[in-house]
Amino acid sequence: MRASASRFYSRRAWLLSAAALLVLVSLAYAFQNAGVWLVREDPLQKAQFVLVLSGGLPDRALAAAEVFRASQAKEVWLTRPMQPAAAMQQLDLPYSGEEEYSRMVLIAKGVPPDDIRILPQRINNTADELKAVFDELQSQPDATVIVVTSKAHTRRVRSIWKYVSSGTNRGHLLVRAAPQDTFDPQHWWRTTNDVLSVVREYLGLLNAWAGLPLHHAS
Repeated sequence: MRASASRFYSRRAWLLSAAALLVLVSLAYAFQNAGVWLVREDPLQKAQFVLVLSGGLPDRALAAAEVFRASQAKEVWLTRPMQPAAAMQQLDLPYSGEEEYSRMVLIAKGVPPDDIRILPQRINNTADELKAVFDELQSQPDATVIVVTSKAHTRRVRSIWKYVSSGTNRGHLLVRAAPQDTFDPQHWWRTTNDVLSVVREYLGLLNAWAGLPLHHAS
């Protein structure tokens, strides 16, 4: 009986050790690839419109100019972030708005001014931007829009669009990352900026999967 019990406990200890090792290996793999998983781009193809998501100035605008030419798009769309424009206005200080600086970058890189359109809605976050795109596509539901954003943000853009479009067939959304973006998905833990990006994106994904219950403060 004692020999049998000893074998039982030895086997149990071995199984527990193996399970613990498997968990540790899985966690290490997940940690190492957390940045890689966030980056999900679509192949570049023809499109009618290119959207520059706010933030990441000037990288996203620079990439959008390249995508505009390669995709043979008709227009580049810019959005109008509420901040810091509203805060600057309260201080009676001049501020042209991020969209104006992005517009200047696009023009400097060869995009015709008449092919640049600033969407009228004031936006607070990516969800607002994609809702603005969804509204624009009401009259042209078959159009393709290429969204240009940062590398780590590409997967979350898809998740938010899935929620915003609510399973409808309005528009076809493609996502491209700005190659000028310095995010290093293979070694994201090496810099503070990349660590913050990964944490922010995973929290944002949880919010998107939950149906966007949390909103950006105005």
